[in-house]
Amino acid sequence: MSLSTRWRTWTRSPTRRLREWRQKKQLERGPRVVAIGGGTGLPVVLRGLKKYTANLTAIVTVADDGGSSGRLRGELGILPPGDIRNCLVALADTEPLMEKLFQYRFSRGEGLAGHTFGNLFIAAMTEVTGDFEAAVMESSRVLKVRGTVLPSTLENVTLEAELSDGRLVAGETAVTEESRRAPIVRVGLRPAEPRALPAAVRAIEAADAVVLGPGSLYTSIVPNLLVPGIRRAVRRASARGVPVVLVVNVMTQPGETTGFGAGDHLTVVNDILEGAVNRAVVNSERIPSELVRRYREDGQEVVTVPPGIRAFNGVRIVRDRLLDTELLTRESLVRHHPDRLAIAIFRASGHRPDRGRVP
Repeated sequence: MSLSTRWRTWTRSPTRRLREWRQKKQLERGPRVVAIGGGTGLPVVLRGLKKYTANLTAIVTVADDGGSSGRLRGELGILPPGDIRNCLVALADTEPLMEKLFQYRFSRGEGLAGHTFGNLFIAAMTEVTGDFEAAVMESSRVLKVRGTVLPSTLENVTLEAELSDGRLVAGETAVTEESRRAPIVRVGLRPAEPRALPAAVRAIEAADAVVLGPGSLYTSIVPNLLVPGIRRAVRRASARGVPVVLVVNVMTQPGETTGFGAGDHLTVVNDILEGAVNRAVVNSERIPSELVRRYREDGQEVVTVPPGIRAFNGVRIVRDRLLDTELLTRESLVRHHPDRLAIAIFRASGHRPDRGRVP
């Protein structure tokens, strides 16, 4: 490195440090937001929200029993780490290489194929600390997470569903598959009343806004709300006037929510929460007809809201253009855009995202 280059680097450093300090303080002044869910939907909303507040808590379902998480759950008796891992990576404030490392999935090797490094890391950390909650906290430190990630419960819960043909199926994977053959009538957990993680309850009690979703309605969002302590905390928050926002999915899921409109999603959640949801964010952006046709071939439809509807059973409807247009154009995928979604959530909850966005 030349002397002039060293000089420029040294003189820029104080400015950079000052900017980082200001950004940190700005984020620390952000609203206290709790986001509840799991799967691939929750990380999307977290990636957007973390640019406006450091006071962010993700409460994540631990009912997953498929893939790498299911294998580790069965073989080691630990809680499934996959959804937790995705949220940790979404909130990470570290080098991109570390994020890639946590998401790296082994493609070969006896016993390794199919596992992600992050899942194995959390599993190992659970063995080292002797506690899943502590393992998640230590993993958060490694990734320099902007916010907090918590499981909704530390109990080994199993999702159960009663289907319209009278069958009772157990396990998240089975519920997803069997709901394609017969609609879901109701869902529950085994054990029926698992104890909520105290830190998760405290986060909801201190929240300025609570966000539910996006994500699989019955297998990512609802399992958290079936934990009595979580459900009661959300109801109490709503009773205090805290905005409780449901992010309605853009597309239905085969079987699980076939034929559902936005109102159906709201009805399912508010039946469990006894009307605690008071805001709903829905996409208003048009999806190309050719793409709609392709999704329909896979059993998915656009989740609709009748034009002109501003409220549904007392729930305020907030419409906005929420799609990730780059993914829509480049990969023909219908997904929420993290930044657009975050702004819509803040607008729905009455907070001001225009006070500055931090990269």
